[in-house]
Amino acid sequence: MSRAGRRGWVAGIALLAVAGVVLIVLGLTSGPRAAAPVAAADTRAPVTVAAVPTPATPTPQDLPASPPTRIAIPALGVDSPVNPVGLNPDGTVQVPAPGPLYDQAAWYSGSVTPGQRGPAVVLGHIDSAANGPSVFYRLSALRPLDEFTLTRADGRTLVYRVNSVKTYPKDAFPTRSVYGPTTRPEVRLITCGGAFDARARSYVDNTVVYANQIGP
Repeated sequence: MSRAGRRGWVAGIALLAVAGVVLIVLGLTSGPRAAAPVAAADTRAPVTVAAVPTPATPTPQDLPASPPTRIAIPALGVDSPVNPVGLNPDGTVQVPAPGPLYDQAAWYSGSVTPGQRGPAVVLGHIDSAANGPSVFYRLSALRPLDEFTLTRADGRTLVYRVNSVKTYPKDAFPTRSVYGPTTRPEVRLITCGGAFDARARSYVDNTVVYANQIGP
């Protein structure tokens, strides 16, 4: 499930959220597929926690591919296994299904592995009707300069520093900035966000944490 080498940006990706579930839709033939429409009242401008300057650090060298197995976010009290997810037959990214892995983080195996140039994508549920808060329930509380770690299958533990935390309406998701190529190893942490639309049984926004690797 590891992905070797550098990756171009993943074309045609949009995010959908249903009842606290993040779904990433891949346009396999004709470019990006639009997210499901939301009510006009929900098409507000993104809510952004502005990035702040970070201390200069050497650019890490690309590492051989090795999937993540654990994520620890001290500021949120998160310490979770990371399980790989792929694609469903309809082109959406699999997410942890109800059961023992539901409240654990997941790495999208279509993205690079941590330590490789480009954005490694780690997603998680925000909550569930049955069990309440899930692994990324407080993801939007992260702030620039907060740090977290990802441990890889080869035993390396890599340190990441948050650059910015942004919340986007689902129908205005910035595909290129989230999945586009980068000049260094980075991570995107993604979950649902914003208000919960009881009629649609989904959250109206997505929360994205942008972070870059600062060292092992």
